[in-house]
Amino acid sequence: MTVRPRAARGQDAAWRRIPPGIWALGFVSMLMDISSEMIHALFPVYLVVGLGATALTIGIIEGIAEATASITKIFSGALSDRIGRRKELAALGYGLAAVSKPIFPLAPSVGWLVTARFVDRIGKGIRGAPRDALVADMSPPELRGASFGLRQSLDTVGAFLGPLLAIGLMWLFADDFGSVFWVAVIPAFLAFGLIVFAVHEPKRQEGLRQVRNPLSRRELALLGTAYWLVVAVAAVFTLARFSEAFLILRAQGAGLPLMLVPAVLVVMNVAYALSAYPVGALSDRMDRITILVVGLVLLIAADLLLAFAPGLIGIACGVVLWGLHMGFTQGLLATLVADAAPAELRGTAYGMFNLVTGIALLAASVIAGALWDSVGPQATFLAGAGLALATICGLLPLRRRLRRDAAQSPGQASAR
Repeated sequence: MTVRPRAARGQDAAWRRIPPGIWALGFVSMLMDISSEMIHALFPVYLVVGLGATALTIGIIEGIAEATASITKIFSGALSDRIGRRKELAALGYGLAAVSKPIFPLAPSVGWLVTARFVDRIGKGIRGAPRDALVADMSPPELRGASFGLRQSLDTVGAFLGPLLAIGLMWLFADDFGSVFWVAVIPAFLAFGLIVFAVHEPKRQEGLRQVRNPLSRRELALLGTAYWLVVAVAAVFTLARFSEAFLILRAQGAGLPLMLVPAVLVVMNVAYALSAYPVGALSDRMDRITILVVGLVLLIAADLLLAFAPGLIGIACGVVLWGLHMGFTQGLLATLVADAAPAELRGTAYGMFNLVTGIALLAASVIAGALWDSVGPQATFLAGAGLALATICGLLPLRRRLRRDAAQSPGQASAR
């Protein structure tokens, strides 16, 4: 009689066997996302209406904030490899984000808001790479995809609950920004408390070498060819999936009322949240690269609908497909990093991965905006579809490399 591996006994068995610490990290991400998105959904309007800021000021603030987060991720990930600990750095990042939240309702000027946004993004940069490395360290190899999918799914639940709460609370408090911002403080501190008391870092694996300088050329080379192929594929893929702001612009241009504009991101994130965990669990039982290809096909279909759909129903279908492609790809890319990178360099691997994809996303949004202004929305989405197709071609050598590495290290989870 043939006995199936435990990883192949269904998604229900998988979620029951995911370690409690990963569930806790998922709820930490969800609570912090609820807090951050409640503020972020209202932040640009608050700057303009409440404090008289200009669009240029908003652009400068957001540019500095996101650049700070991307750069910080490299150093926090590398530091977690050097000290051999992840939780303390992740908790510090969530703590800084929580401390920044009360500044938003108390800020008397734009300068204070810049400070709050800066501290919040530093916190995000500090926690990102160590948290992902901690998920990889805590998850059994046969449940790695399910673990990353679960965390991503819970994180995305926060991404759509936050704006919905902001809308409801603005109605409840009669458009009082300060009251909504104070409510947003609560989930932020709950997230910090949860990571401090409910997440316990596993013991360091036996036999892992001590890393002295994770960002040296020698250590970066030790990340391996498969890892750098994952980063290269992710960079091209990120060029194809520019900012979701262009989804909003497309829907608005097709006649969506301004009052309903936030619904675009809500619909997208619902599709994202519902698909991320099942896809992650599925990737533990079949070829990860094949699933990634399906995600890219979904992106191409979304781009074509958004390029050619004449009405809001077609655009809504495109937005749903966009959310599904995120669920099929984002957690999976994080899983592939864990598959490819040495365990003692996972923090550095995630930091470098996040930096490269962050730069690619900035470039993608600039290119998308330039095409939108000079040619039109259709050109933007068709360019995205073309880059997604190029990414599919790049997955073939990645599949071969991951299989070769898996054959050399049979105990390591891989793309199979």
